[in-house]
Formats: sequence, C-alpha cells, structure tokens
Amino acid sequence: MSISPALVLFTFWLITAFIFANLYNKLIKSKNQVDYAFSTIDVLLQKRWDLIPNLVAVAEKYMEFEQKTLTDIIKLRTKVISERVSESTRVTIEDQISRNLDHIIIAVEAYPELKTNEHFIQLQYSLTEIEEQISAARRFYNSAVTEYNNVVEMFPTNLFASWMNYQLKVQFQILPQEKQTVNVRNLFN
Repeated sequence: MSISPALVLFTFWLITAFIFANLYNKLIKSKNQVDYAFSTIDVLLQKRWDLIPNLVAVAEKYMEFEQKTLTDIIKLRTKVISERVSESTRVTIEDQISRNLDHIIIAVEAYPELKTNEHFIQLQYSLTEIEEQISAARRFYNSAVTEYNNVVEMFPTNLFASWMNYQLKVQFQILPQEKQTVNVRNLFN
C-alpha cells in the first residue's frame, strides 16, 4: 500500500499551518500579556491620581516650602491625564511622579504638625500601599515585556512580529541617580 502524494501534501500543509498558527498565537499571547500588565498598572495609577489631589490639599496647608514639588506633581498628573502620550513617555512621567511623591513623604519629617494630622497620615498610608502595589505591578509588567521582547526578537516568531509591525516594548526602569543612597539632610537645604 502506498501513500498518495495528495495525502503527503495535505499532511505537510496541515503541519505547516499548525506551526504558523502556534507561532502567531504565541506572539498574540505575549502582546496581550503586556497589555494586561500595563492595564493593571493603569488601574493602580488611577487610584494614585485620585489620591494625589487630597494629599496635596492637606500638605499645602503646612508645606509652603515644598510648593514647587507639589506644583510639579500636579503638572505631571495633568499631563498624563489630559494628553495622549506614548507608553514610553508615560513610563517616564509616572517615574517622575513617584520620585516627587517620595520627596514629599520624606519632607514631612520637617513638619511635625503635618506628621500628626490624622487625614494626612491616612492619605500617606494609602499612598504607601498603592506605591507598593504599583511596584509589584511594574515587576509583573517588566516580566511580561521581557517575554514579549524575546518573542518579538527570536526566530521564527520575529518573522511574524515584523510582518505584524510589532515593536519592542520599554520596561519601567530606575534611573541611575535613584540607585544612589538618599541623603535626607540635602532634601531640607
């Protein structure tokens, strides 16, 4: 009994179609994982954005000295909310907001009446909790981006990625100056 050439050809095309579908689906799955991870960060950032005006309002009563930091946070928050910015620009802006919020929390030490304000303490606790959640979400996002970038760059899925015009994604990264130890004394000078 011999195998017909049509059956061999059909089997070859079936296996080829299965391989292509598998590669295509792997690429789509990786892209969707990155989108899901970014949307998780989005939800947490929205919680932080909702908290920032309350934090700033309470802090403004006590912290005239820190007015520039408060103004910068509001400007950055408005920019992210009101403008259509790219993912990489948004990552940079969100990192700037985090740094400015850290400076406010550290600067609170110079304002004893603010440190004892019950509303501010609750806002600070909520902010700290949200920042921890954002940190965990960023780790998840960076993991998803690494997987996605691997799929986009590795053969043979890179052929599909190129065909679908998929580009490498940017991870949330810490800036070199943030890796250095913070000198709290300099924050008050």
